[in-house]
Amino acid sequence: LIQRLESEYPTTWVFLVEKLLGATPELLVRLSKSLVTSRVLAGTIRKTGAEAKDLALAATLAKSSKDLEEHEYAVRSVADALAPYCSSTNVPEAPFVLHLSNVMHLATDVTGVVNDSANPVDMFTVINALHPSAAVCGTPTDSARNVISEIEGMNRGRYAGPVGWIDARGDGEVGIALRCGEINGDATAIRLFAGCGIVAGSNEEEELAESQAKLMPMRTALATL
Repeated sequence: LIQRLESEYPTTWVFLVEKLLGATPELLVRLSKSLVTSRVLAGTIRKTGAEAKDLALAATLAKSSKDLEEHEYAVRSVADALAPYCSSTNVPEAPFVLHLSNVMHLATDVTGVVNDSANPVDMFTVINALHPSAAVCGTPTDSARNVISEIEGMNRGRYAGPVGWIDARGDGEVGIALRCGEINGDATAIRLFAGCGIVAGSNEEEELAESQAKLMPMRTALATL
């Protein structure tokens, strides 16, 4: 499964941790010396496989008021969460379109320089500040979490949680566990996860189709076994 995910989705972070595996395109945080980076994905459109049509769809996504609104919420939450720990931050004015094999996302790389102080910021502090992001929990966080708990009707388990690595120096790269599946105890079944962000302009049929498109990486990998 890991080999197939890596082959089909080379621009993602592929992971396998205690029977949770997937290929996530979303970077919660990378810390390299004093530079911190978080890649925000919010706003999605399904690809057709026809290059010309997909380029047109990418242009539509980049101008979609609904998707731009959703993206802005997510970017602002990340920038606000990083601000207390950084001496400077950079938030691009407009997102770019990230092309994956199955979907396209509005994407923004938020970067910052962590404070140079007697108490340096470590990776765990930044993870705690960023998780859960608006992309997977909504905003304001507490209010959104309460709504999700009330109406989502499922236990996410480790889905949408932080997954990655941290080295002995405190640097690391941690993604959000998306486009993934969790293998059960005796390896006889796997539960797949995918979701979407809901804003005022969302259409339920389109959001369902988006979630189904996000299930494709794991479904395709399983189908070729």
